[in-house]
Amino acid sequence: MKALAIAATGMTAQQRNVEVIANNIANLNTTGFKRARAEFSDLMYQSLRRQGATSSENGTVVPAGVEIGLGVKPVAVTRVISQGALQMTGNPLDLALEGRGYIQVTLPDGSAAYTRAGNLQKSPEGMIVTADGFEVSPGIAIPENAREVSITREGEVLAYLDAEPEPQNIGRIQLAAFVNDAGLEALGDSLFRATAASGGPLEGFPGDPGFATVRQGYVESSNVDSVAEITSLITAQRAYEMNSKVIETADQMGQRVSQMR
Repeated sequence: MKALAIAATGMTAQQRNVEVIANNIANLNTTGFKRARAEFSDLMYQSLRRQGATSSENGTVVPAGVEIGLGVKPVAVTRVISQGALQMTGNPLDLALEGRGYIQVTLPDGSAAYTRAGNLQKSPEGMIVTADGFEVSPGIAIPENAREVSITREGEVLAYLDAEPEPQNIGRIQLAAFVNDAGLEALGDSLFRATAASGGPLEGFPGDPGFATVRQGYVESSNVDSVAEITSLITAQRAYEMNSKVIETADQMGQRVSQMR
């Protein structure tokens, strides 16, 4: 009885769907988080009677065959790249990106990573780093005698030094964009890595054509919609229950056959 195996694939698929939704809800307040969506496709079909086959000596063609689907499979978890709401923090090192692009980060092994989480901080050495201490690339050092730091919409970092009326330009935030953002590999810690699917990084500065601008004193909130996620969760739960009901029904049919004399 194929119904048992078919319904089992449906339950497995909905379990994966719930896991994706659960991760979205868990990251409802994660800075710069992008929600994900599970996508599915049907499995191969078993053809019991092919359409287009001849059904008589006169060459009569079968208009519609008999094909039995064998279930469903997860094929992708797509990241939804949409702008999250901006939340004001007042922290001078908090940056929100309005538009396309990622802040470049250098990992401890020297490799590059990318993030939308702009809750930046200052390291003991005065370097601008992420909340996990990864240095923003290119490295920008804030002087010890800086009394104030200002970051323009174009990403220029200006430091107001003691006893100096004019600010000093100490660097500029550089962004990276990708042809296929959904192809980035998620590393955790709000970081992504480029892959063959995403394509190589296209580097530019804030305000350049096709790149975001910077808003100082703000962070980008998660783009997860709690109401939509709860609705999706209920739908996945009902689908799981229906697949389990199919297994129960198929089992009862099998029992009835085994009890026939």
